[in-house]
Order: sequence, then structure tokens, then C-alpha cells
Amino acid sequence: MKFSERWLKAWVAAEVDTERLCDQLTNAGLEVEGVEDVAPALSKVVVATVTDVAAHPSAPALSVCQVDAGERGAFQVVCGAPNVQAGGKYPLATVGAMLPAEDGAREIGAATVRGVASTGMLCSEAELGLGNDASGLLELPRAFSPGQDLRDALALDDATIELDLTPNRGDCLSIRGLAREVALLNSAPLAPPPIAPVPVESQAEFPLAIENYAGCPRYLGRVFEGVNTRRATPLWLRERLRRCGLRSIDPVVDVTNYVLLELGQPMHAFDLDQLRDGIVVRNGRAGERIALLDGRRIEADDDMLLITDGGGPVAIAGVMGGERSGVAPTTRNVFLECAFFAPQTVAATARRFDLHTDAAHRYERGVDWQLQAQAVERASALLLEIVGGKAGPIVEAVDASQLPSPRTVRLRKARLRTLVGETIPDADVQRILERLELSPSTSGSGDDLAWTVTSPSHRFDIEREEDLVEEVLRVYGYNAVASRVPATALTLGAPAASSLPVTRLADALVDLGYSEAVAYSFLDPKIADVLDPRGDALRIVNPISSEHAAMRTNILPGLVAALRVNLARQATRLRLFEIGQCFTAHGEGGHGAVERAVEQVVEQKVLCGGILYGRREEEGWAHDAQAVDFFDLKGDVERLLALGGQPVAFARADDPVLHPGQSATVTVDGQAAGRLGRLHPEVEAALGLPPEVFVFELDVAVVSATRPPRHMPLSRHPAVRRDLAVVVAANVEAAQVEAVVRRALGSLATDFRVFDVYQGEGVADGKKSIAVAITMRHAARTLTDAEIRDHTDRAIAALARELDAQLR
Repeated sequence: MKFSERWLKAWVAAEVDTERLCDQLTNAGLEVEGVEDVAPALSKVVVATVTDVAAHPSAPALSVCQVDAGERGAFQVVCGAPNVQAGGKYPLATVGAMLPAEDGAREIGAATVRGVASTGMLCSEAELGLGNDASGLLELPRAFSPGQDLRDALALDDATIELDLTPNRGDCLSIRGLAREVALLNSAPLAPPPIAPVPVESQAEFPLAIENYAGCPRYLGRVFEGVNTRRATPLWLRERLRRCGLRSIDPVVDVTNYVLLELGQPMHAFDLDQLRDGIVVRNGRAGERIALLDGRRIEADDDMLLITDGGGPVAIAGVMGGERSGVAPTTRNVFLECAFFAPQTVAATARRFDLHTDAAHRYERGVDWQLQAQAVERASALLLEIVGGKAGPIVEAVDASQLPSPRTVRLRKARLRTLVGETIPDADVQRILERLELSPSTSGSGDDLAWTVTSPSHRFDIEREEDLVEEVLRVYGYNAVASRVPATALTLGAPAASSLPVTRLADALVDLGYSEAVAYSFLDPKIADVLDPRGDALRIVNPISSEHAAMRTNILPGLVAALRVNLARQATRLRLFEIGQCFTAHGEGGHGAVERAVEQVVEQKVLCGGILYGRREEEGWAHDAQAVDFFDLKGDVERLLALGGQPVAFARADDPVLHPGQSATVTVDGQAAGRLGRLHPEVEAALGLPPEVFVFELDVAVVSATRPPRHMPLSRHPAVRRDLAVVVAANVEAAQVEAVVRRALGSLATDFRVFDVYQGEGVADGKKSIAVAITMRHAARTLTDAEIRDHTDRAIAALARELDAQLR
């Protein structure tokens, strides 16, 4: 949530600066995510009155304006805005003024425009950096004084503060709720604006009824006749909306958004003339459809709570209004609704249809269930002030038995001391509970002292004793509690000789230049389908968002996401790794079915994955700019696998995620251990990645297994090397050649190297030449020339027999 600091301080007289205020909110559990000024550093921009407007003599689209800037003097300004008129007040950037620009700032000077002198510039809100509207000049209130500095006139010495609130603090999604917190933290009085009932000047009513009181226990409505929605929203209200991150739409919608921000109560306005027969709050029916204000069309069913009239749905309850009944410039009569909707009902609909609106955000966290009548009166006063008209009586439908009820919770002093770790003075606890509006009463004394409190209507999260402990501690101050190191007996575990610790694998990757990434185990099902098309990702019944609706089946999604984020921040060379759990479901059950969690067995595996992209070496005068390739990746994997001392083999991979010509599977001591290679070009394109991204993925349980070391005496006898070039079929792998040679020579073959592969002139089509170096050594004696020839011939014969190889 974003809010204006000045608006907040209009509610509570807390003598704290911006930095101190942010520290207080963060320490109280309302994390401040960012702070920014509400306007750029404008200078020499003043309020000015246009006293005369004349046509430019040689440019019909321009006007020559005479401008009065009070004590700063009178000026002639050439202006091209269509809304400039005599008597209007507008911002004037005088000569020497600094205005925001894409490259920093621009200075305003005197100029001659098509032969007419122009001193200064009349400005739009876009030119001042106060919004995006560049269609005309920013119209200022007539009450502003000519010559007044614009920063003072618009109170631009203000900050927009953005909070990252936890879901349990829905009461702080408003200026009213934040003011309570700031008043509590500073022992300052609240000064809310007075809200009095507006006079009823019309007897017009629109009937309403509720069929589903469980989903909507309370619904209020009021008719406004004879409004003028073409009037402009006052600048002060538009500014408050802008500083809270909302744009101005029209005066009626602006008022409902204003009350949403100020009091935390969502509201909606209908064009009364587009409604028929009365409002009914009910569940949807099969075949009903609604066109929403954002242009989407939703098909309703009996699980959705709708606002309907005689013509069908006009809004999704608590989420968004419909297009048919929306307020327009031609609207003359308005029906204003205000309701309390059950949080679970709104949350289910919003998540199901991915409709995350400001209203739904508040309803699903819980809105003050006693606030509705007060919010209607506040909105009514603002509407009558801005768009005029006559207000009818408030009509209400309510089932008090379905409304939330206050909770009674007991806080024991002994329990508070146990959880906090020290004693908080009784007087401080009493004061905090009172200022939290919890109406505490005490019983017992000494260590048996306890407070019994009643939760207010705006606090849905006060349910148990631990909630009260948290409230007392966060207000008392986490920093006020002494830090103590727990005295715990630690036993050292014995390392297992049969496996490597996971930290050893991580250390080895760090030594190879990789940085560790940590990603969520949840992922977007669309990403799962791209990176594991043969898999069936386990869907989550109640995901926190559509981007976290499935469990990962492999380690690649998080690494790909981290790569994309880094590339977006101009990184050009990346090596990342992650070690984490992945989840595979076994058994029956439809894709995404809720019953899968019961019917299927979930297997968890710890996988180690890595991703490479960019240059082989850091940029420097001693290195070229060559990019990493498959063999860089394979070399890193070989170094990692060498830690276990197990025999490792690579084979061509058949994997839809990897490039068919640059990929391999890995086996360790005959067990499948993982895969490596370049991402398939189609996968790279689908994920918006650049070409030549390389990945590996290994099963930690297999990779970390070790072979006990065996010590062999060094031979005193010389080794001999023989180089062979054999022609084999193009699909024969070097590993097959090595296997044949080692079987033929047994323990005599101490080393085997491939140093050349050739296809081309002199080698038949469908064939290739593989050049290998074979090192032979006898453990007990020196090999004779005859023995060397014999062994070499035996290897050549085995290659011819098993692989149809020919000596080149």
C-alpha cells in the first residue's frame, strides 16, 4: 500500500520526521518497502493568473497570454494548450525555472515563438512531473494567490511511503488504520475528520435484498438524484489519490477510491438509470455472464456471489463492477453501494478468476464490519460537494447473526514473560492494550495476573493469546528486549564415509565460479509445462498466486527465473547453482485435481542444478570474448562428480528440454545421476532467453555417494603410449570405443584419451575418424616391443569385431 505522509499526519499529530516514521512502522511489523518524493525538485514555478488570451498572429494553434504572477510581475507567454482561458490560474515556470526531463532537468528561458516574445512557460501536470496528463494546462484552484510558490500552494513537500503489509494486517490498508498505529506508537492523539450524517433531500430509494447472507451479511445503498458527473474532481482530492498510487478517473469513482484509501471501506457506484427492479445480492446461475469494467467477460456459476438487478449481474461482489451499469459522463442519478462481504467468499472468487483489485485485496483480509454506515456518510458528503445533487435515505439489509462477533481473549502475565523472555511492566502492558482499543480488564495479581480483552471490529487477527503477546511486544519494542544467546548443548555429528556432505558440493561449485541461488519450490504451471513437458506437476489446492500454483518437478525453473532477472539488470556473464527439493507425484489422479493430494504419493528428491551463460572468462586484455559451450559445462560437471571417486559415464540425451546435439545424460557407478546440456532453442524462445544457455541437473543422493579410497603402489616401470585413428560409423560414441579398448586390454590400459574427431574428405559418408591415445603399463615389469604390438593388435581387432572399426 502507498500513502501520503502529509495525509497521514493530518489524522495524527505525531512530531516525527519521515525517517523516524518509517523506522517506527517497520519495527512495528508494517514493513516500509520504499519512500519517494511526491514531486521532483521544482524551482521558480509559481501560481499565475491569465488576464488576457489573444490569438497568435501567425500560428492559429497558439495563444498569446498576458500573465499576472503577483509580486513577481507580469509576463507575456505563448501557449499552445487548448484549455487556457482568461481568469484561470495555472502553474508558470518563470525564466530560470528547472523542470524535470528524461535526461535530468531542463531550464526555462525567454524565447521568441513565431515572431512573438515569450517569457516563461505555462505548464501541464506532465511537464511538472505531477502526472501523465499532457493534454492541457494544470488548472489550479481560484483561491490560490498569484505569485505563490507552487510547492507551497500544492504542499509538495511530501513523501509517498509504500508498505509491504502481511495478510493479517488488513486494518492498516487505510489512512485511518495507519493513523491508529502511528498514534499508538507515539502516544499521540487521533484527529480524524468529522463525519456527520448528510441531510436527506430526496425520498428516492432503490429496493435491495440479500439471498446469501453468509456471503454478504450487510448491504447498504443510497440514491443520489441530479448529479453532474462532468464536473472536475478537485485538485486536492486528485493529488491525494496520485500520492497514494491511484489515478483520477471521474468525480464519482474518485470519491469511492478516496473513501477506500481514507477509511479502508470499498464502495461502488452504479448509474441508477441503467438498473432495473432493484438490487439482489445472490449467487450466480448457470449461463449468466457479466462484462466487467476492465473489458473482461466472466461466466458465472453458483459458487460466485453477484450483485444483480432485474437484467442480471451488474457486479462481482467485492471484486469489480460491471460495464453495463458503470458511471459515465452522461450519468445523472447514482446508486451508491457499501457492503460487508465475507473474506472467504471474495478471496475464492478473486483467485479463481485472477481478479486482484484494490477492493478484493481489502475484503479478503477483512474489512471493519461496523464501518459501512460511516463510509456511506463520508462518501455522500464528498459527492454532494463535488457533483451536487440530492441524497436519498440510506437503505440497509442486514443479518446480524451472520456478521463477525468480537472475540474475547485472555493474556496471562506468566505466558507473556515466557514467550518474550523477560518481564514487561504491568503498567506498560495495560497502556498498550488500552491504546490498541482492546478494552482490557484484569484479574488476579502478581504472577497470576491476567488481562482479558475484546477484539475491536477492525482487528480480525486477534484470535488467541499468542496474538496478544505479539501485539504487546511489537508496540513495546523488539529492541527494548535484551538479546540473550541460548545455552544449548551441541553434539558433533560423525561424518559418513559413504557420502559427501551437501555443503561439499556447494563449496566445489563456488570454487568453480558459481553463485548460489535460492528459489521458491512453487512455480507457474505454464513454466512447468515448458521445462518438464513429460512431467505432471503437483498442483496446489490453495495457491498464494497463479505464479505459485504448482510444485517444481526439477530444479531448473528457479535458475531460469534468476537468469532472467539478472539479464534484465544488464548482467552479461552468469554462473548460478541451487540445491533444493523437487517433488514428483506417483499414482492416479487428474491433472490439477484437488483429490491428487490424497490419491497420489509425493516423492521428494534433492537435486543440484546449475546454469551458465555468457563469456568463458571475465572481460580482460588477456582473454578473448569466446562464449561458454557444452564442454565448459561438461568440465564443471566432471569436476563436481570427481569428488565422489565413482566411475562416471556420459551418453547422448533424448530430452525435449535440451538441445538434441548438445546434451548428455550422466550415470555414476551405473546409476542415472542427471543430465546436462544447452537448453533447446524452442525452450529458450518460449522463456524469452537469449541463445546458448547451458544447464545441468544432478541427483544429490547419487552424486554424493563415495567410493572408499584404495591405495595402489606406484609402478616403477615405464608407460608406453600408442595413438590409433579408427574409422567408425558416425553414430558410434567415443565412450563405446573406450569401453571396447578397456575390455580388450584389461588392467594394462591405464589411460585413454580422445584427441581428434574428423569427418570430411578421405572419410566415407556416414563415417567418422576418432583418434585416441592409449597408455599401457604393466605393474610388475617393462613391456617388450612384441608385447606392445600384440596388445595393440588385440585392441584393434576388438574394435573391428565389436564396432566394425577400421584402422585409418
